[in-house]
Amino acid sequence: MKKFVLSAVLLACGFSTAALAQSELRFGVDPTFPPFESKAADGSLQGFDIDMGNAICAQAKVKCVWVQTGYDGIIPALKARKFDAILSAMAMTPKRREQVAFSDMLYNTPSALVTKKGSNLQPDVAALKGKTVGVAQGTTQESYAKEVWAKQGVQVVSYPNQDEIYPDLASGRVDGTLTSAAAAETGFLKTPQGQAFAISGKTLYDKKYFGEGVGIGLRQDDTTNLKLINSALAELHKNGTYDKLAKKYFTFNVYQKLDQE
Repeated sequence: MKKFVLSAVLLACGFSTAALAQSELRFGVDPTFPPFESKAADGSLQGFDIDMGNAICAQAKVKCVWVQTGYDGIIPALKARKFDAILSAMAMTPKRREQVAFSDMLYNTPSALVTKKGSNLQPDVAALKGKTVGVAQGTTQESYAKEVWAKQGVQVVSYPNQDEIYPDLASGRVDGTLTSAAAAETGFLKTPQGQAFAISGKTLYDKKYFGEGVGIGLRQDDTTNLKLINSALAELHKNGTYDKLAKKYFTFNVYQKLDQE
């Protein structure tokens, strides 16, 4: 009886972190990256990542809470405990693994250069030298463009998020943007503004810069939520929920494992 009373007191005072971890899961997200995460006209969150996060919470029987934050500060915000996990199209790179733990893979899509149709630009230094390419801050595309292209004569301009690049691309202020091929193909390129643009050349899969697919990022000591998320993900694959949600957004396979590239 004494043990029961003590447990109840500890829980009431907020000392049972394990219980709290199991009752609520807070995801950090930057909703400027359709079709993975964006805002609907009414301000609600939408996209594949949003649906997956909600499905994970439903499967794990926890309350799902979404915390909006800028992508370039999303890892510091995670470490500051503003939320429990990053679910915002984050590629699992060696550099990021030094700072966060990752769940099992969510999806694996390539990066691509988007340019105006007929520009004949290709995603390589020879074609882009002297040109201007826009990238979103904090992304693997930014890292790749600055490390591989900028050092060889390509002007790389960083923007707070991907949504801010497209108006400059449409107006000609930048010659192209390096972004997720899936996001471009199912998002910008299907809009009226994007009709004059297309993916140029081959898509990019460089593991050194783009990582080993996209995962959910957690604090390195948070084994409780890591197990909860991975268990839920496994069940969503098993019961067909993952495939159902993927087909809602994509006409191609987004669960491409690394040995299939």
